[in-house]
Amino acid sequence: MAGPLDDLLIVDLSRVLAGPYATMVLSDLGARVIKVERPGLGDDSRHIGPFKSDAEGGEQSAYFASINRGKQSIALDLKDAGDKAVFEALVARADVLVENYRPGVMAKLGLGWDVLHARHPRLIYAAASGFGHTGPDSQKAAYDMVVQAMGGIMSVTGWPGGKPTRVGTSVGDITAGLFTVIGILAALHDRARTGVGQFVDVAMLDGQIAILENAVARYAVTGVAPGPLGARHPSITPFAAYACDGGHIVIAAGNDVLFGALAAALELPGLIGDARFASNSARTDHADALADILEARLASGPPAHWLARLEAAGVPCGPLHDVAQALAHRQVRARNMVIETAFPDGTPLLAAGNPVKLSAHDDPQRRPGAPGLDADRDAILKELGL
Repeated sequence: MAGPLDDLLIVDLSRVLAGPYATMVLSDLGARVIKVERPGLGDDSRHIGPFKSDAEGGEQSAYFASINRGKQSIALDLKDAGDKAVFEALVARADVLVENYRPGVMAKLGLGWDVLHARHPRLIYAAASGFGHTGPDSQKAAYDMVVQAMGGIMSVTGWPGGKPTRVGTSVGDITAGLFTVIGILAALHDRARTGVGQFVDVAMLDGQIAILENAVARYAVTGVAPGPLGARHPSITPFAAYACDGGHIVIAAGNDVLFGALAAALELPGLIGDARFASNSARTDHADALADILEARLASGPPAHWLARLEAAGVPCGPLHDVAQALAHRQVRARNMVIETAFPDGTPLLAAGNPVKLSAHDDPQRRPGAPGLDADRDAILKELGL
């Protein structure tokens, strides 16, 4: 597909989510991605639901199809001499190799970074793994849930006193995928200057530490590990979800001017003269008392009523959407963030769009579908002259 990266060939050995998410982003930006899968089984995510039946009564994974759209598939057993030769012929043409095996697996196959770099100096080798290729835990296996727990994200998610709560999306995998894309693009830029590829090492655990942001700052200053606060911000108030009559809205009044506008819109002039709410720091110290006052007022009307008043006053606010409502929202649709792709058999599938909008390139509403397992073998072998 046309895009800023349409001169690049990515050989994708990754599976499930972190690596495939990275190569999906690269594919959406135009790169050609050839997915190398296990014969007979393919990517593990082909066997993870939700499923849709195909015309022959088989099951197709929507999980797989949504993340692997626009890619090609060839099934290769890298322990087989013939298949290994096909793989090496692919790598010889590739700009980037992406894999998310446990460190050391590729080296055992004779296809580690040192070997491939010596043969193909321009190749960029990107490895996304649970714990990275260095350090005492590099050989441990990891899934998203493991790194969410170890990386501190779960400790600041949920409500005080509640059970440990996983972030509602696979933020461990997705963050690693995005950082892998950043690393690949940085390495490509460097290669344009030096002519030499490099090894990109991204760990899921590292990614979780990197996105702790305010939690790290709070710990650095106070020496106390922060805990969960439910739906409110730890350092900005009011910046939370508040109950109305029949629902909730989010209010994010991030400075004194916006707080004054909020007080006026809600017809609560007493807030301005109250010493407890005279500054953001004071409001944060008295966040519960302020929430009680705001919710007592908001209880007199439904979410739509208050959103209209707050928006008219210029106060940042929004409705609390479920996934269906979010996908149907006019701004989401206007930004082409709900696109159509397809299952391997061609059945249409709605999916999330590409959030990177580039002025010089189209952002098509329809994206090529996900490949069937080994569907592109013949075309790839012919291209390679094998």
